Amino acid sequence: MMRPALTIARYTLLEALRNRLLWLLLVLMAGAIAVSGFLNELALTESRQLQAALLGAVLRFAAVFLIATFVVTSMASEASDKGLELLMALPMPRAVYLFGKLAGFGALAVLPALLFGALALFFAPPAQAALWAFSLLCECWIVAAFSVLCMLTLNQVLPALAAAFAFYLLARVIGALQLLGHGAGAAQSSGQQALNMGIDGLALLLPHLDQFTRSDWLVYHSGAAADLAAIGTQTAIYVVLMAAAALFDLHRKAI
Repeated sequence: MMRPALTIARYTLLEALRNRLLWLLLVLMAGAIAVSGFLNELALTESRQLQAALLGAVLRFAAVFLIATFVVTSMASEASDKGLELLMALPMPRAVYLFGKLAGFGALAVLPALLFGALALFFAPPAQAALWAFSLLCECWIVAAFSVLCMLTLNQVLPALAAAFAFYLLARVIGALQLLGHGAGAAQSSGQQALNMGIDGLALLLPHLDQFTRSDWLVYHSGAAADLAAIGTQTAIYVVLMAAAALFDLHRKAI
């Protein structure tokens, strides 16, 4: 059953390339370089550090936005063109279709990771740039897997995109919300304590994307092997969980 999954992954990747996604990534790279270079000229001190931090933040968001948008719109187009029904009619398990799509989207995420990681070499040593690029790849994998789950569950483009971006934003700020909640001191009302407990519970469910693709790796070169291990572990756990949830949802659909 590996060959059908690889075929689905291949055509998923070809669809992205035919939609000029690579050219869009290159245009975004050029735009991010131009904006960061302009701010570099305006900064009075630490201009290179400012440029690296801004470039890292812009490229990270651009990669996640493009991957999530392509995943949702690609699956919506496939459903509207009856491609999903055609694939489900073939003599293969539904898991093969899902794993093929996830593999295709995962291979697509390698493109921004490589391109933007190569750009990071201008600001950081190779080890730090490689860590940043690998972290961006893992971040895109998590978002892609969640976007697949959203599309299979919600079946509509706008709600799926909204859910994917809300998930990404919340996973990005959950660490800061915890710090704000617990930094208020011991004197807290019962409502504040309940809110903190809710935030802590949510933090247990969400990936801590604030620990991924950090700009300080490019600015201060502070990345370490422990960061690599933590990112790889979180990515493996959440991609497997989301794939399992998506497979369950796919099996319960009457297609």
